Amino acid sequence: MQWFNLFRANFRKEYIEMKRYLPNTIALLVTFYIIFIAAFFGIMFIGDPASFEANVQYSIVSVVFWSLTMMTMNFIGFAVVQEAMRGTLEQLYMSPMGVWKIMFTRIIGQFALQTIIMIILLFAAMVTSGQWLNLNPMTTIPIILLTMFSMVGVSFMIAGLAIIVKQIQAFLQIFQFVLMGLVFVPITVAPYLAFAPFVKGVNMVRVVMIENLTLTQLPWSDFVILLANSIVYMALGLFVFFRCEKIAMKKGLLGQY
Repeated sequence: MQWFNLFRANFRKEYIEMKRYLPNTIALLVTFYIIFIAAFFGIMFIGDPASFEANVQYSIVSVVFWSLTMMTMNFIGFAVVQEAMRGTLEQLYMSPMGVWKIMFTRIIGQFALQTIIMIILLFAAMVTSGQWLNLNPMTTIPIILLTMFSMVGVSFMIAGLAIIVKQIQAFLQIFQFVLMGLVFVPITVAPYLAFAPFVKGVNMVRVVMIENLTLTQLPWSDFVILLANSIVYMALGLFVFFRCEKIAMKKGLLGQY
């Protein structure tokens, strides 16, 4: 029940902020739509006409998931920086629930809201390009949920760094291009990327949407790799976060900005 109340409070907080700063939310959606439009026209004028449809479908899924992964994996880091700037970071540490639980439920709420935005972007991209993907929620939702945990794990690592150094905006700006490379490069070209966070899940969802596959048509080995990847990065993320917390407390950095 405590977890549910914590999730409800943080989901409400994220919803209120997105609603209150609606122009920023709309600008975010428009920005990613413009990125897709640029990719779409690039494929139209430069790409191979024989593989036009496949390339457009690949770009739609890649842009949508790049947007989702970037916002999810950077979220806790930005949240820590904002709390430090507002002078409320120490207050979070006074909560009996613990900061990691607050941040975890907050990122779950944010992920749910961002997913809605990305669905809108997905349909806008499909309407614009005339290429319709197989959404198949019974297949894509379980894969996305498993993939989310590896994203959250990396987000906790970034948050741990933010607790100590506070200013990480420059790093996050560079990191978004790293994420773009991980999302857009197919595993068939670089198989070792399956060991990177979230890449396996994105590749599986992309295959499902483009090739119209169901859950049972995917190899079980893919699910084993995806599950192991999510568990490892989630555990590693929490470990790094807790270690950074101890360093920040020992050096008295929580109340500083």
